[in-house]
Amino acid sequence: MTTAPTDRPLVAVLGATGFVGSAVLAALAGQELRLRAVARRPAVVPHGARADVEVVTADLTDRDALSAAVKDADVVIHALLCEGGWRAAAEPGGERVNVGVLRDLLDLVADPDRPPLVIYAGAASQVGPPPREPLDGSEPDLPGTVYDEQKLAAERLLLEASAAGAVRGVGLRLPTVYGEGTVPGTADHGVVAAMARRALAGQEITLWHDGTVRRDLVHIADIAAAFAAAVDHPAELAGRTWLLGAGRGDALGDVFRTVARHAAARTGRPPVPVVSVQPPAHAPETDFLSVTIDSTPFRSVTGWRPRVPLDEGLERTVAALAPAPPSP
Repeated sequence: MTTAPTDRPLVAVLGATGFVGSAVLAALAGQELRLRAVARRPAVVPHGARADVEVVTADLTDRDALSAAVKDADVVIHALLCEGGWRAAAEPGGERVNVGVLRDLLDLVADPDRPPLVIYAGAASQVGPPPREPLDGSEPDLPGTVYDEQKLAAERLLLEASAAGAVRGVGLRLPTVYGEGTVPGTADHGVVAAMARRALAGQEITLWHDGTVRRDLVHIADIAAAFAAAVDHPAELAGRTWLLGAGRGDALGDVFRTVARHAAARTGRPPVPVVSVQPPAHAPETDFLSVTIDSTPFRSVTGWRPRVPLDEGLERTVAALAPAPPSP
């Protein structure tokens, strides 16, 4: 690690050991920045980093620890998620992590004279059941889960603080993100990775529908690049939310058959079948509705676009989850 001049911007990444946060950290580490990687467990400094990286271990639900973690930061990236992901939102402590930390953060960093840039990782699912395809960001938000209600509440706090001039707030609403973990211990726990694990174990891949339901899938490397683009365009992006997406809408039946094919190439066994099963009673309505996202506004401002082809991204995801071959 090198010592950087203090005129380099200081970017604090909260949740730097998570699936998204670690990828964002790696994407920014190649720039001439000062990075502060903050998480409950020590973050891994990206290999070959040009940035000066400071690793901070902290419980960000502790206001004093949060204050120290963001002290003097020019940019704060909030990629924090409670353990257990969206399923844990309704559990004790879920609201404290998903909303309370951002509320404290905005109070701590507010500076009308020199408002810091705060970039928040939201979710496209905050809109609730998609009223149409594609989503373009003009739809009313009608969240259908506790997780989406909490993400929306946090996002609104950010936009209110931004409108008041206390911060420059940017909300990035993420699509279905998939891919390989950037560092050990940060594997994806989403639906694509879950089905890849099943295929690698020789278990059939199950669907709660006929496979024609579509999702807007974007590889984690492209999501990290979007955060880096947001850091570079604060004036154009501040004060509103922006949808990220590939704009394709990939049929999950086709996606999972591709996953099965790549898993078969790794295991040497025939591809596992992809079958429809009866959905559980707790399945949310949104699991049966297709989602495609029009991210043209964000692309036109930043020049960002997804670059990892779906087939390549799925192959990389399966490869990362496959057991290492035995040593000769």
